[in-house]
Amino acid sequence: MPLSEIELQVSRSSGPGGQHAQKSETRVVAVFDVEASGALTETQKRRVIAKAGPVLRAVAQDERSQSRNRELAVERLADQLREALRVERKRVPTKPSHAAREKRLDEKRRRGEAKRLRRDPRLD
Repeated sequence: MPLSEIELQVSRSSGPGGQHAQKSETRVVAVFDVEASGALTETQKRRVIAKAGPVLRAVAQDERSQSRNRELAVERLADQLREALRVERKRVPTKPSHAAREKRLDEKRRRGEAKRLRRDPRLD
């Protein structure tokens, strides 16, 4: 995704931090407009909009440095886009194997036998 299509907004970080946090704008919000993007094909745009919406947004205010927060926000935005573009593999339904069925039934028989042996013989 080209950096020219990402809009970066800066503001003051929330939370404690004293004078540094109150004076410097280190919080970065990266916004990517999917519909207006020239880097994505129409199919990719439809997929991203269906999974994540028409606008992707990532916020970073972890670091004291605005440049580091900018990197983090762009990374998070790229992760969101990657996840939205990922195509789920279609599940191929399978049946349990003959051995698996036999093993399950054998275990049921053993369990039932153990429970039967615990019963009071006078009640049978």
